[in-house]
Amino acid sequence: MTRSLCSRARRLAAGLLALLAFLLTGGVQAEASVQGRTLSFQDAAGRTTWTRRYPAALGTLLGPLSQDGLNWLAVGPALYAYADDGEQRVRLDFPAEISALDQGGGTLQVTGGFGSVRQTFSVSNMQIQGRVVLPPDPAVTGWLRRAALAVPQPELPQAASADPSNPFLHLRLARLAQLRGDRYGEVSAAQQAVTAAVPFAASVQLAADLDSAGFPSAADLSLDRAARDWAARGYDPALPVSQEALRAYGDPLLELNTLLSQNKLRRADAWIRYLREVSPRFEGYPAVYARYARMLDAQDRSGEADEWRQFSRRLSAGTLYNLGPGALPILRDAFRVLALALLLAVLAALLSFAAHYWSVQGRDLAALGGRWRAWLLHPLSRARRVTLAYAGFGEKLVLVSLLLGLLFVLSGWVWTSRVDARLHAPALNAGTYGGAWFYDGLDRLELAGEARDIALIRGLAAQLDASAALARQSYSRALGSACVLNNQGVLAAGAENTAEARDSYRQALALDPGLPAAAYNLGLHPSDPESAFQARFRPAQPRLCYPDQQALIGALDLTPGSETLGLLRAPWVALSGLPTGLPGPLQWLWIACLLLLLAACLLWLLVPRLPQATLAGRPGLYRLLALLLPGAALLEGAWGSVLLLGWALTLSALLGLSGWWRLNALLGAAGPELRTLLLGTLALVYLLNIVVFVLEEVRVARRGRRTALS
Repeated sequence: MTRSLCSRARRLAAGLLALLAFLLTGGVQAEASVQGRTLSFQDAAGRTTWTRRYPAALGTLLGPLSQDGLNWLAVGPALYAYADDGEQRVRLDFPAEISALDQGGGTLQVTGGFGSVRQTFSVSNMQIQGRVVLPPDPAVTGWLRRAALAVPQPELPQAASADPSNPFLHLRLARLAQLRGDRYGEVSAAQQAVTAAVPFAASVQLAADLDSAGFPSAADLSLDRAARDWAARGYDPALPVSQEALRAYGDPLLELNTLLSQNKLRRADAWIRYLREVSPRFEGYPAVYARYARMLDAQDRSGEADEWRQFSRRLSAGTLYNLGPGALPILRDAFRVLALALLLAVLAALLSFAAHYWSVQGRDLAALGGRWRAWLLHPLSRARRVTLAYAGFGEKLVLVSLLLGLLFVLSGWVWTSRVDARLHAPALNAGTYGGAWFYDGLDRLELAGEARDIALIRGLAAQLDASAALARQSYSRALGSACVLNNQGVLAAGAENTAEARDSYRQALALDPGLPAAAYNLGLHPSDPESAFQARFRPAQPRLCYPDQQALIGALDLTPGSETLGLLRAPWVALSGLPTGLPGPLQWLWIACLLLLLAACLLWLLVPRLPQATLAGRPGLYRLLALLLPGAALLEGAWGSVLLLGWALTLSALLGLSGWWRLNALLGAAGPELRTLLLGTLALVYLLNIVVFVLEEVRVARRGRRTALS
């Protein structure tokens, strides 16, 4: 009885002491707080039980907020959740640095953005609600590695224990164990590194580090995890990926090129197959695949080499004229060659006219005050006696045709250059569509029209972002597209309307029998790399159809024909966009000269030839130019145009091969055989010109004798 009373007295005293402590501390509750760059947690008694410090290089700290019994802290683009005992429960990765945390409505809201673009996500059950699209921003995709490198080496064990979700901390521990010769510690730390759940970009970076540290099997596993996360986030091998995006996504191309340079084909094979699987259309893939094939040939693996070459050629399907990813640069260089050829032909024709009619023009203008003073004394009479006024109708017609052809070729040059630049917009070369960063890039491209291909892009992005209603609305503006029909079938399948889905797939395949997505969805097992990716990583989902290069070109710009119409409506505006690299005043000067020459030629085409032209004869300089400039002295007949254009085209191509100007897309892969062929063609043109010139001289001589006799 006495013991019981004593026990009750002790409990009562303890309660009174606790109440007194509570009153003295003002009712302190357990809570987390941030002081400077340090997160700390205080228990109910006001004692600090644990702390975490975050270097300034990791970005802004926001919070902490208490939600669902956890303490949430934003660090740069990452959101950490800590229990009251300091255990890290989860780290969530966002597509941009977090700019706001909010608990409105009882749900944790996380806002991040890029410049003026903002996107808000909800967090529930320690998961991000909605699709997270990682932009190709190294500040975001390289954040985990940077966070690990910011930890001083003596603090590595504690940091790895406090943040088990950062694999780069464990990899640093593995390397330290290597230096100590601790094989068990080395393997254990490497295993912990490769099992951490991280975004695909971090997995690729980790794979490269594991390879350099001597853990090839772990690197392969990390690459596999990267491919699975790539697929889970809605990235797709059908879309191109720029080298800039690849660098932000872990730079697998750099690792591949490094291994190829070291002739480590076994390890290079793992990396090139990763690229082939997740993004086979990466920027510059033809050269990389060709290099790998040559190295396989050197090891007597010609069968594998041929397979890689065939795979590279198959990827050209869907590009402009099936020329491959460099179709537009090839066409641009072709337009440049044609433009130079036509310009040479125009200059040759003008020189020939000047040499032919110089003397007779001088005699006519002598009575008006001379060749130059006549412009001041008798401007109208002088204008009537310009060089073109002495040329025959056939000569003037050829010159007008050359000038019109030059204008149309220049408009093609403008079109290909502009569309190629727009085609390389980052938003279209990040491996997926959707997300705030993508829509911001799309708005910068001003893709807001009603064109069918624009509706396909916007509808596909909405579909990937799980906005079915918005996707249907976009697709309604793109009726008659096989790609849209397939994607509408995917929407119907998502609504569990199997019959409607299969009907849409059949209609899409009937409209385009070569559409792999529709064939895959109908179970026809197409052999394209995109279908193989879908079967491996997203087997339970139907295959979406993505726009190919031709569809993207249709969305990004008008056709070359419409560019020609724009040239006819506003030639100055159209030609001002020509990427010649000249300063503005020089660009305006030569455009003005070209347009004035064309206007003069069109005008003088309707003006009768001056009768004095028949007295011009064939001066010596004219004969010399006739030999040096094939066809320039024969423009009254068909042979003259053929020889002149053949000479100009051959010469402009030879100038391109000589490196006088850059035509890498068109002639970069040309061997010595092309130079030999062009030189032979040029020699043949000169030979034909000499033959025709001699025949013309004989004809003129005979006509002179007949005139003398009569």
